[in-house]
Amino acid sequence: MKSTPAEIAPVARILLVDDNKLGLIARKAVLEDAGHRITTALEGQEAFERFAREEFELVITDYKMPRMNGLELIRRIRERAGTVPIILISGYAEALGMTEANTGADVVIAKSATEVPQLLRCVSRPRVDTARSCLISKVGSGPLECSPSLRAPTSAAIHWSPAVSF
Repeated sequence: MKSTPAEIAPVARILLVDDNKLGLIARKAVLEDAGHRITTALEGQEAFERFAREEFELVITDYKMPRMNGLELIRRIRERAGTVPIILISGYAEALGMTEANTGADVVIAKSATEVPQLLRCVSRPRVDTARSCLISKVGSGPLECSPSLRAPTSAAIHWSPAVSF
């Protein structure tokens, strides 16, 4: 019997942020089908307020949004909880040269025809235990894949490594 993504990866509580309602609904449906619990926000300020009130294992955000763009949201989240994994998805990623190094995100995905498989690979691979803090460790550069967590006495770890190209 073939395993579904929900059977392979643990359920993650994800904050999903995008001002494009159709994109938000589509990504939410894909991530829920993979077994994750999704909370949505339509812009950065709303997302930051939710992040301050609730706990999330992962944040997925768009870049271009009203009131607070994705980079400002990432900066504020890093100030508050610097270790939470963040994925930035943007139609401007390539045009603006957005990378993990210059955005503060752990993974940057360009909106494209291959966006959904890339997103699912990254979201489905992290193994986060019940501890709320994570240690983000990047190795090398290039396309990123999330590999099994490295255990620490008081925290889970997500190890991002350049193991697979998308």
